Amino acid sequence: MKMKKFLNNPETLTDELLEGYALAASDIVEIQGHLVISKALKDADRVTVVTLGGSGHEPAQAGFVGDGMLDIQVVGDVFAAPSPQSVFDAIKLADKGHGVLLLVLNHAGDMLCANMAVKMAERAGIKVRKVITQEDISNAPRENADDRRGLAGAIPLYHIAAAACKESKTLEEVGDIAQKYADSMATISVAVRCATHPANGESFGDLGDHDMEIGMGQHGEGGGGRQPMKSSRETIAIMANALVKDIPLEKGDKCFVMINGSGATTLMEMFILYKDCVNYLQEQGIEVVANMVGEILTVQEQAGFQLNIAKWDEETLRLWNTPVHTFAYSR
Repeated sequence: MKMKKFLNNPETLTDELLEGYALAASDIVEIQGHLVISKALKDADRVTVVTLGGSGHEPAQAGFVGDGMLDIQVVGDVFAAPSPQSVFDAIKLADKGHGVLLLVLNHAGDMLCANMAVKMAERAGIKVRKVITQEDISNAPRENADDRRGLAGAIPLYHIAAAACKESKTLEEVGDIAQKYADSMATISVAVRCATHPANGESFGDLGDHDMEIGMGQHGEGGGGRQPMKSSRETIAIMANALVKDIPLEKGDKCFVMINGSGATTLMEMFILYKDCVNYLQEQGIEVVANMVGEILTVQEQAGFQLNIAKWDEETLRLWNTPVHTFAYSR
C-alpha cells in the first residue's frame, strides 16, 4: 500500500521538521542546526540536562525541551543517532560550570555517539555524568540490563532530573537521583499495526488483521510475544503483571504509570487502558500517585502502546511536583 504522508522531500525531513517546530514553539526553544535549545538555558546557573536521539518519534524528545525538563536535545535524522561532534557541541553549550547530565536511551547508535562525545568533553575539561535508560523488559532480564532497550520511560526521568538540578544539587547528586529513577522503572510495549519509514515508505512488518505483538521495539524489532488480539483488560493484565514482577512492586508501594501511544492509538483506547491498569494495580495493593497518558514517544503511525511503571518514593513525588513548561508537556 502506498504511503500517505504530508511531506515534501524525504532528504530534508529532519530540517523541515525542526524549522516548523522552531516556529510553533518559538517562546520555548530556539534551534541551532540540529540542536533544540531551551530558552531557559540562558539564565541557568546549575547542572544542565542534555539528551540525544533520532527524529521520527515526535513529540519526543525535542517536545520536552524547556523550563523544568531538557536544556538541549541533539536531533538525529529519522531513526538515526546524531554525530558525536554535535553532542559534544551541545554539552559545551549547556555547561554552566556545574557539569552536564547526559541522558541516553540504550540503542546502539545513541550509545556509540554518547560515549565518543563524553570522551571529547572530558578532554575539554567539562564534567559530564552519563545515565542510561534501559527499561524494556522484553529483550533481556533485569540482571542483563545492559541489553535492554530504552523506551518512553526516559521522558518522566527528564523532569525528575531537571527538578533536582533546579534545587542546586551537584552533578553527582543529580546523577545519583537519575540513576536511581532509571533503576526503579520498567517498560513493555505492544503493537497491533507496524509503522512505515517516512523517508522510503517501507513497513516495519505485518501483524495481520487479528494479531498483536507484546514486546515489539520502537523500530519494529520483534518481541517474541505475538498472539491473537486481546481486550484492554486482558492486555493490561499480561503487561502490568510482568512489570510489577520485574521492578518489583509490592503491596503498599507507590508508583507512576505511563500509557504512551505509539502514534495511531486513540485517546479513547489510552484512557481505557489507563483505567484498567490503575484497577489492576489497586487490586495488588499498589497506589498510583502520578501518570502520563498520551502520545509521548511515537513511532510514526504504529498502532499500540508502551506501558511504563516506576516505583516512587516521597522524594520522587516532590521532584515531580516542580513546575515544568515545554511544548509537549506542562504542569
